Amino acid sequence: MTEEPIATRLRTAGLDPAAVAAFTASALAEDLAGGIDVTTAATVRAGVHGRADLVARLPGVAAGLPVAEAVFCLAAAAGAIEPLNCTLTSADGDRVLAGQSLITVTGPVAAILTAERTALNLLCHLSGIATVTRQWVDAITGTNAQIRDTRKTTPGMRALEKYAVRCGGGINHRMALSDAALIKDNHVAAAGSVVAAFDAVRSAAPGLPLEVECDTLEQVAEALAAGCDLILLDNFELADMSEAVRLAGGRALLEASGGLSLAGARAVAETGVDYLSVGALTHSAPSLDIGLDLVQAG
Repeated sequence: MTEEPIATRLRTAGLDPAAVAAFTASALAEDLAGGIDVTTAATVRAGVHGRADLVARLPGVAAGLPVAEAVFCLAAAAGAIEPLNCTLTSADGDRVLAGQSLITVTGPVAAILTAERTALNLLCHLSGIATVTRQWVDAITGTNAQIRDTRKTTPGMRALEKYAVRCGGGINHRMALSDAALIKDNHVAAAGSVVAAFDAVRSAAPGLPLEVECDTLEQVAEALAAGCDLILLDNFELADMSEAVRLAGGRALLEASGGLSLAGARAVAETGVDYLSVGALTHSAPSLDIGLDLVQAG
């Protein structure tokens, strides 16, 4: 992967260019499995150049365009042939229509076809996450709530998947277990109570963001009394969410989680909670249908 301009775009997106290069190299290596693309080698004459367009088959939100670009560049480099040139005809975060071009790739046809599936796998998956996230964001437009993701991500793809959430207009929860504390029911059981768990974490990591998961209004009251400023409402009914908002009275931010649906998202947001935590953004989003069309070869 060349340093410019892909690395610049990745950094601007909040992604680590070296990590993306390593990940895409691993994905390409998996596809080649130590060998060659036998179909392309047999059907594409050496030296043939061409142009291909990556086109959305369905409307959605684009995400992962510079990641796909990195795949094409690495495929050309791995084949020890001249570079491919990628022109991004859309931008990450754009709403795209069916039939709209996202990237145009020109150069050796063999490299284009070898990279095709790996690039599409990533682009379709990330765009699917962005598309679903945008649906949730649109559903609560006009309220004060925001859509947040979770750590329910594909192993090895967390940074990319959480980036796709941002492309769809959502915001990220913690990236890892070390950058914020979330006291869940098992931690409460181990510590003995909400207050004991809260005090233990606050003592061990005084400067770290700290959130407490509560299953009942009684636990919400305990967390507020302990001084918690971020509370997760786990599987609360709407009436109980509204009561939790009243109890908090602005002293703590509240996050609704568990059993949420797109159809019911607005009603949840209108209770006054600050966040809707949606694991489905990353663990259940269907891929956006995007295809590669070779439109010129010669």
